[in-house]
Amino acid sequence: MALVTFLPRFLPIAFAGKVKLPALLLQAFEFIPIAVLTVIITQTVFVHDGEIALSFNNHYLWATLVATGVALVTRSLGFTVGVGLLVFFVLRFIAG
Repeated sequence: MALVTFLPRFLPIAFAGKVKLPALLLQAFEFIPIAVLTVIITQTVFVHDGEIALSFNNHYLWATLVATGVALVTRSLGFTVGVGLLVFFVLRFIAG
């Protein structure tokens, strides 16, 4: 069992730098972080209790919309995260 756990972690490190990957594959790897982040955010914002939540009571949706607007205007990551969190917590406090 230890081998099953160890090998998948060791092999990529062991062969790193020894295998030349095609340029197209390297270019495709650049999209992995944004794709994973998109899935995480989308599921958090739109899915609640196994159902799609597109209601006015969805605090995640409102905070995401406000944060997106702030991000487009300011281009500041820290300010965007701060405003998004503030909106979310104010909505949770007000609406319960």
